[in-house]
Amino acid sequence: MVRTKPQPGGGKAAYAGSASVEEDVTMGDAPAAVENENMNENPEGEAGMEDDDAVFVFDEEQRIRILPGSSDTAASFEFKNEDHTLGNSLRYIIMKNPDVEFCGYSIPHPSEALMNIRIQTYEGTTAVEALEKGFTDLMQLCDVVADKFCEAREAFTASTEA
Repeated sequence: MVRTKPQPGGGKAAYAGSASVEEDVTMGDAPAAVENENMNENPEGEAGMEDDDAVFVFDEEQRIRILPGSSDTAASFEFKNEDHTLGNSLRYIIMKNPDVEFCGYSIPHPSEALMNIRIQTYEGTTAVEALEKGFTDLMQLCDVVADKFCEAREAFTASTEA
């Protein structure tokens, strides 16, 4: 599982009602040296997670952000450099979660490499938890498909060699 380091304030960027675009800066833009330094403050990992569960990736650019106007049970996420491949797969997997009321994705404009996904959950789970579960379930599905493919390839190779 790949996770990025949580942002101050619960992972959401702070937005003022009349703030300009220049003022909306998240800590995901911080240099890798600063992020690595902050990681040493909490050697336990993210919120008490075991080290085996998370791999921290520190990119120069934050690829996922929560869009303004989100609540705990309803949030919109913006993914940079993603398209219908991840959008439709992730939407399908997230909708399989019984705690999710709605999930949909859109590509705001074909000339921009952005994908937005909206998740609304029932009480008892958050949109962020539903997204994380969606990523985990999608990775597990991909692992199963890869295993089945390798088994079929090995069976085919064995049958042609005999």
